[in-house]
Amino acid sequence: MPPGRPLDMPRQSLVEGPRASRGADRRIQHWAMASLCLLTAALEAGLLGWAFSSRGLSLVELALIVISVLLTAWIGLGFATAVVGMSLAWGEPVDADPEETLITPPSGPGRVALLLPAYQEDPGLVLGAAEAMAADLRRLGAERRFDIFVLSDTREGGAARDEFAAFVRLRARSGSEPAIFYRRRAENTDRKAGNIADWVSHHGSAYAYMVTLDADSLLTAETLLALTAEMDASPNLGLLQTTPGVLNARTLYARLQQFAARLYGPIFARGHAWWTGDESNYYGHNAIVRVAAFAQSAGLPHLNGPKPWGGHILSHDFVEAALLRRRGWAVRAAPRLRGSFEEAPPTLIDAALRDRRWSQGNLQHLRIVGAHGLHPVSRLHLIFGALAYLASPAWLLLVVLGALVWPQERFLPGDPARRAVAAAFAFNLALLAGPKILALAVALRRGEARRWPGRAVGLVASVLAETVLSLLLTPVSMVMQSMAIFDVLIGRDSGWKVQRREAQGLTWRDAWRVHWGHVLLGVTGAIGALCLSRDLLIWAGPVFLSLALSSVLSLLTSRPAPSGGRALGLFATPEETAPPPAAALALTRRTAYAQEADTRAEIDILLRGGVPLYVIAAPGLAGIARRRVA
Repeated sequence: MPPGRPLDMPRQSLVEGPRASRGADRRIQHWAMASLCLLTAALEAGLLGWAFSSRGLSLVELALIVISVLLTAWIGLGFATAVVGMSLAWGEPVDADPEETLITPPSGPGRVALLLPAYQEDPGLVLGAAEAMAADLRRLGAERRFDIFVLSDTREGGAARDEFAAFVRLRARSGSEPAIFYRRRAENTDRKAGNIADWVSHHGSAYAYMVTLDADSLLTAETLLALTAEMDASPNLGLLQTTPGVLNARTLYARLQQFAARLYGPIFARGHAWWTGDESNYYGHNAIVRVAAFAQSAGLPHLNGPKPWGGHILSHDFVEAALLRRRGWAVRAAPRLRGSFEEAPPTLIDAALRDRRWSQGNLQHLRIVGAHGLHPVSRLHLIFGALAYLASPAWLLLVVLGALVWPQERFLPGDPARRAVAAAFAFNLALLAGPKILALAVALRRGEARRWPGRAVGLVASVLAETVLSLLLTPVSMVMQSMAIFDVLIGRDSGWKVQRREAQGLTWRDAWRVHWGHVLLGVTGAIGALCLSRDLLIWAGPVFLSLALSSVLSLLTSRPAPSGGRALGLFATPEETAPPPAAALALTRRTAYAQEADTRAEIDILLRGGVPLYVIAAPGLAGIARRRVA
């Protein structure tokens, strides 16, 4: 490992410390977003208030109106963000991405470390990405400024041996630049956040910036250079976050996420960057961070009390961004960079397992939102992180309140109040579907559709199909998120489960074992709604249908997309048919690692008298780094 003096990373206090400066004046943007949200909430309140007030408001009806208005304001924020992003991208030429205009590598004063944390991962996934990014940097002649670190938290002995054997093979065939290092912690204290903090403390002093990645992350060399150039040009910039797309989606479920991230994600990212400015957010990966600023500002405290509310902070990224901003460092987004990628969970069940940990971590933010000195926008990010999960039980509560209210109303056909309720329902659907239409319009307007495999026809068909499938999948996802919230409220800790990234498909038995309760809830709920009111069944029908079909939906979306859809270009993205060189090489190397010789037999050759080879190789690797740092 590269030498360097220890870098102190003190734990930050939530009750004292610096107070965030105001930063650039973005009051116009903030007032614009607040006004749009308030307008959507006011329209919803007016429609529902008119519908129910003529007969006098009961407490249940008042609760229904309040929750509806709050949820409408929440989705109104997303709609407003998409409108802003669409307006910014509307007249921009399709080839105006900044990394495409970068010709020469930046020549700043400091070195850059690419950090790849790994926990019980497929070695081919992590090391294939490391090898591909190294080759991509060499392609542009930028290898001398970068080093790559694989930071292992793998605990199981056999997996650790396989991981190290794969690294030895990588070192044997890779060049000296960029240098690739491997470190496995003896104890994985504080999980990923602790893994990064450990690297910062022991090796961060040798580097100006670190690019934080996930095990499934990949950044092209062009994007890495664009990020580095922006950091060099902005001495007050502490963190620059990209908007990751999705690659290597094989199942129908993952392909839905891949398509949505590629088409809808950019306008949301553009709008979000417009109103957040220097108070943007951090997603924990695919971002570049100023090492000295991070060490000074972002040492995470432990929350007092037992888990799940106490202990180390699971969703560390939002908090680290808030602490950086509190110390005066800018946190910005780079929404126009397209060479940032990750992978999506292969099934609905895998996504729910990941959400279980995220929901616990985001609810912990409610204990941090009042921390001393945070910028108001940073506090909003923490609140929004919690609301992203609390919205699910709120939607389900709305269905329950509707079931209580509807039998009392008895709206007659042609009744203005009935039309007002229908208008409120249609208004919410329009807010949800609006961003999809806006993103499609931008793609067609800019001529970007010619880059997509299905061209304009396939793109429109994909949007329609994705909308229908999302309507079917979202309610069951919300029920699963609501159960995760319930687990946290009754004190169950999620732990830190290993993520399954490969598409293996589900069996009927697996799907039924997970979803039988959802199916029962959907069928009984639909029967009960029909007994109460036909209108209630129509209003809540998508929820009951999703739950009743949940096992079938989960099973079918866990399998590869139908070949007929691929022929039409359904859910296909430009990067799928014309992947960046780094992405193509990473996938090739990932497959090659899986096909190489048995690692357990090979590792015995690499061990000498019980001394691991990396101990023998460490001085040589450190020597390479010492010459490079000098």
